[in-house]
Amino acid sequence: MTVSCDFCGRRADGDAPLTWSTSLERGRVRRYCDECSRANLRSLEAKLDCEWW
Repeated sequence: MTVSCDFCGRRADGDAPLTWSTSLERGRVRRYCDECSRANLRSLEAKLDCEWW
């Protein structure tokens, strides 16, 4: 199973690494790599949809 970042497309084998973030947006599970999570931390914590980033 391969997991990809919903923002930049970065891929990881197996389950999402522990450093990745998971978000539920409009009923859909989204995963973000550690780099995208750090770059958009405030938006993630404010629970803004990824379209606003």
